[in-house]
Amino acid sequence: MNAESARHAAEFLRDNDRERYFASLVLKPGAREAVQALYAFNADVAAIRDRAREPAPGEIRLQWWADALAGQEHGAVRQNPIADALLGAIEDHRLPTGALTRLVSARRFDLYDDPMPDMSSFEGYAGETVSVLYQLSAMILNEGREVETGDAAGHLGVAHALIGHLRAFGLNASRGRLFLPLSVFASNGVTEGEIFAGTISEGLLAAHTQLVDTARDHLDRSVPAIARLPKALRPAFAMSGLLRQQLGALARGNATPFAPPADLSDWRKIATLAFWTWRNG
Repeated sequence: MNAESARHAAEFLRDNDRERYFASLVLKPGAREAVQALYAFNADVAAIRDRAREPAPGEIRLQWWADALAGQEHGAVRQNPIADALLGAIEDHRLPTGALTRLVSARRFDLYDDPMPDMSSFEGYAGETVSVLYQLSAMILNEGREVETGDAAGHLGVAHALIGHLRAFGLNASRGRLFLPLSVFASNGVTEGEIFAGTISEGLLAAHTQLVDTARDHLDRSVPAIARLPKALRPAFAMSGLLRQQLGALARGNATPFAPPADLSDWRKIATLAFWTWRNG
């Protein structure tokens, strides 16, 4: 991997997804740079909706990434340092590009204002956009050899996605977006209009509690699955410790689901990730 591109990817990740940047710091050198490139790519793709503002330019940017992963180097792809770092990580660790192409495809959902319909759809979206990052990070730590992470990546990815969107619930609602499963709200008598208006009701609080409980269930189920993995691979899942802290804050703030939940300072996040790794990795 080109050292300058790796440095740029790390800086981009630090500025655009600080939690995953902090999580990458617990990894050993060599693997760390590759995971940072993977996470920087994810951060770039995840931010396309906010940068593009309209679906058409967002579709163009997603297609650019799909072409880059397919080897169709329109406009000298490797002049883009994030793309160069990612392609270097793919080459060095024999990462499957199909999984990354599916991530790009899944992110097309972000470009439009359709609500997430149900939990099954949400779990599929989380699998393609979050679980895959855990799976590929473990593969990098396994020196490019395929590894079956099974329930570890699957459950932690769904928990991570649920916790992230519960934390961003108020912000997304204010923008007319709903990433959490609409069916959960509908079953509690809550409409999209009430969500977008920021209306708190018994039904909304019940739906919020149900989603927090679902996130907790997935997080709990990931714990024994991570423990069954080879010790050298477990640092790829260090976010587990931080997600546990964030889930607790969501549960405590259940009465005000639209308000930004309490968060840890950067140094506490780093300490939480390091302590989890010390105990588990």
